[in-house]
Amino acid sequence: MSAGLHDRAPVWRRLLRDPRAVAGMVLIGLALLGALLAPLLPLPGPEAPDFLATLAPPGGAHPLGTDDLGRDTLSRILAGARVSLLVGLASVAAALVIGGTLGLLAGFLGGWVDTLVMRVMDVLLAFPGILLALGVTAALGASLGNTVIAIAAVNLPVLARVARGQALALRGLDYVKAQEALGFGSMTILWRAVLPNALSPILVQASVLLASSIITESYLSFLGLGVQPPTPSWGNMLRDAIGFLDQAPWLAWFPGLAIFLTVLGFNLLGDGVRDRLDPRD
Repeated sequence: MSAGLHDRAPVWRRLLRDPRAVAGMVLIGLALLGALLAPLLPLPGPEAPDFLATLAPPGGAHPLGTDDLGRDTLSRILAGARVSLLVGLASVAAALVIGGTLGLLAGFLGGWVDTLVMRVMDVLLAFPGILLALGVTAALGASLGNTVIAIAAVNLPVLARVARGQALALRGLDYVKAQEALGFGSMTILWRAVLPNALSPILVQASVLLASSIITESYLSFLGLGVQPPTPSWGNMLRDAIGFLDQAPWLAWFPGLAIFLTVLGFNLLGDGVRDRLDPRD
């Protein structure tokens, strides 16, 4: 009885019982809070130079130091959080809507729809994710919007395959066949019966992809194919720090730590969501 009651508890309550998920939510919450409150904090603008304080060490008016142009590192870290979180969430959301829809249609309808959709996804999966992202940004140009498109293209086939697998597993169940016998159309059945029951595994996979999306954004920005200066992102901050590792190693420490903690937060939360939504749990 206790196990059944545990299973029926709301998802958020189950997550709050998981130390990993709580730790992940705290780390993600800190990143979100910093990104949202950055304009309200008494800090210099992230793009404002101070040539009298170039390469200043952490402390005093600049808690995390300054870069070679005297720009405040803390201000730039917080501005970079907005970029990384925006790109991560937007790219996963786009892949979730497009890939999830295509995967559900392919799995439920079968036939030529399944063949066409999955062959396209196989082509995308044939490329290592980072190479696909590099190819898309190189073809479209380096910008914030194109970075979102590139990372969405990487995530698209992963979510499509998960959604297709769920649709294949559900379409043969009795309650789906009952709706077919009652004369409901395929789209109605897909919307009313298949999607609600397929949604949990798809969302779990999406939560896991958030971490890899932030890493990919940082990688693209590091190579100069992501967000372009003077807009700060953690990736281009790491790239700018390379020439000053001997004089000012903190320029690499802090954006690297921001990437690590944010990705760790999404991984911990993703693990917690996966375990708590697992029907076998």
